[in-house]
Amino acid sequence: MKEIRNIISTYDAADHDTEKLALASVVNVEASSYRRIGARMLVSSNGQWIGGISGGCLEGDALKRSQQAIFKNKSSRVIYDTMDDDKNQIGVGLGCNGRIEVLFTPIDPNDKNNPIEQLRQIVESDAPSILLKIIEVGTSDELLGQTQIVKEDLSNLNFCNLDPLKLNNAITETLRKQRPQVLNFEYQSGEQLKVLIEFLRPETKLVIVGHNYDVNAFVGIAHELGWEMHIVGAVKKFSKNIFSKSKQVYPYEDFEKVPIDEFTAVVLMSHDYNWDKKMLPHFLKAKPPYVGMLGPKKRMQKMQDELQLQDLDQVKYFYSPVGLDIGAETPEEIALSIASEIITVFRKRAGGYLKDRDGTIHIRE
Repeated sequence: MKEIRNIISTYDAADHDTEKLALASVVNVEASSYRRIGARMLVSSNGQWIGGISGGCLEGDALKRSQQAIFKNKSSRVIYDTMDDDKNQIGVGLGCNGRIEVLFTPIDPNDKNNPIEQLRQIVESDAPSILLKIIEVGTSDELLGQTQIVKEDLSNLNFCNLDPLKLNNAITETLRKQRPQVLNFEYQSGEQLKVLIEFLRPETKLVIVGHNYDVNAFVGIAHELGWEMHIVGAVKKFSKNIFSKSKQVYPYEDFEKVPIDEFTAVVLMSHDYNWDKKMLPHFLKAKPPYVGMLGPKKRMQKMQDELQLQDLDQVKYFYSPVGLDIGAETPEEIALSIASEIITVFRKRAGGYLKDRDGTIHIRE
């Protein structure tokens, strides 16, 4: 979501009277690729861009393709296929070795429903979003790149007159799996279309409880990750860094006012046993995907006994001691360890060595 916010900020800062813009989007991937479906790159007619669709091997060609889309004022689709190890193919020798489909769409700033404005709606939402996008057509070129945000009510779904029942079922499955999918549809003329049903999760919401110096390290890493931060602690002891990078700060007494949803991670790192003991039952009851508590297991077990809680080792979303075992010692390393553990929980991964993983590195779309 951070990349999308950066794209929107660049779009807003552009002089649309002198600059034309196009959006390059990864819409399908096979085998290995550095970026996955949903990676985006905003390109200006002056040659500047922000975002990315690969590890650097495709951006140069994508710049040219984007400028062509701007000049022609027409969407286009390009397949970068490096699976055959053709030495003349873009990307070979740079670690791609996959098939990446990219859609290039010119942006009309006068269209209040253009792809950037749709991304703005998605970013401002606290709920998961579904974005429908036509990524391959036969002869109906005007349909290529057509997009639509799916609202909560699916009963009146109408996207380019495609089969609403099939779309409805596909959207429901995408929301359940929380992963994008590409499906074939038949247009009213009888030609075949490909539609990307893209799942966009809201920003990860991070609740940090504490005000000591190690909180600053955690805030720095979470800010780089683009997480929305809510900080609870002794407000008078908060640094300017915390105020500038947090969405909201709360005194300890207001901890129950912190919003919690299914995309929230809570980390108790106050170093204050009594406050942790008071807050832990509240956050456990809210059942976010992740609740972590700093400190040794002995401390956690003492708190469990005093609060007469169920066996916390059996609470799947509770993590204490908190963080992945990377041998962290400094505040920055500890923050990295905790942030990494949160990512593994949200992405449903084990957090081991990638060299020991069977199969592909990425979750299959």
